[in-house]
Amino acid sequence: MKTKSYLKIFLLVLILISNDIKAQNSKETTFQNPVYKSDFADPTVIKAGDGFFYAYGTNTNVSGKTIHIQTLKSKDLVEWVFVGDALPIKPKWADKDFWAPHVLYDAKLKMYYLYYSGESDTKEGKCLGVAVSKSPEGPFVDKGEPLLCGDSFINIDPMAFDDPQTGKKLLYWGSGFEALKVRELSEDRLSFKTGTSAKNLINPIRNNDPANYQNLVEGSWISYHDGFYYLYYSGDNCCGDKAHYAVMIARSKNAEGPFETLAEAEKKENSVILSKNKKWIAPGHNSIVNDDKGQEWIVYHAIDADSPKSGRIVLIDKITYKNGWPIINSGSPSIVKILKPIVK
Repeated sequence: MKTKSYLKIFLLVLILISNDIKAQNSKETTFQNPVYKSDFADPTVIKAGDGFFYAYGTNTNVSGKTIHIQTLKSKDLVEWVFVGDALPIKPKWADKDFWAPHVLYDAKLKMYYLYYSGESDTKEGKCLGVAVSKSPEGPFVDKGEPLLCGDSFINIDPMAFDDPQTGKKLLYWGSGFEALKVRELSEDRLSFKTGTSAKNLINPIRNNDPANYQNLVEGSWISYHDGFYYLYYSGDNCCGDKAHYAVMIARSKNAEGPFETLAEAEKKENSVILSKNKKWIAPGHNSIVNDDKGQEWIVYHAIDADSPKSGRIVLIDKITYKNGWPIINSGSPSIVKILKPIVK
């Protein structure tokens, strides 16, 4: 009888300890990068109507299977779960290189729109595409033809944005050693508005100065804060042994420009606000998302200096502002634990 009593007490103690550990974990207020340790390049994050955050990334291979558009799900921006391929069926116009997706929800049309790039096996040059779904997890279905095609990799890295001041539906994109561009979309978001044309926003700066990250510009992301439109962009070499990549910034009072870069405004050698440190190499191609307190978080990929073969993995850091410009830590990815995003 005593043995049974001791066993019951022992089991009760184990349960109490387990519950205490769970309670402590649920109250954890800090985290440390990375937030997702597998290859997940060019992350874009949205918060959906179901209360979850969703992240979308460039194609990869998982257990020998190609995932065209990677999709993750999270409740707090820190713990992420892989949920599958948002674009399980390839569009008829593309066979490979499903890069840098962006997803936007239209509350009026009750539809999610996926913008991405792809390329055919038979034709050279990347194209922009758009697909739709009623669920943030997909499956997204392509509209059947590309939105825009061109030479090389000029037409990649799309980002859709609704201008809060004018109501215009805009699409930003660009790379391939050409300018970042913007053009107005049609009301149904499936094509460009008739009578409009692309406007150049940020041009490459071609030189061999190691401080210059703008030989190639790509990865446009727009956010609106205190009357300014902030254009985040990355350059110039994302990958490989000679990766030389960073996040840069420009701003304007108009969503379609003209934009003034940080270098132009502050007479700096470059417009970089996020670059490498001893732990994280080539940080870039970011998106921005707000937590439930309204704090802005930058979500981006970087290469782990200690494990470069892991690919481009996901990090997040909080954005603050000083003198009208965004600040991210001391200019490089966080290495130590920092406070978590505020999520109800």
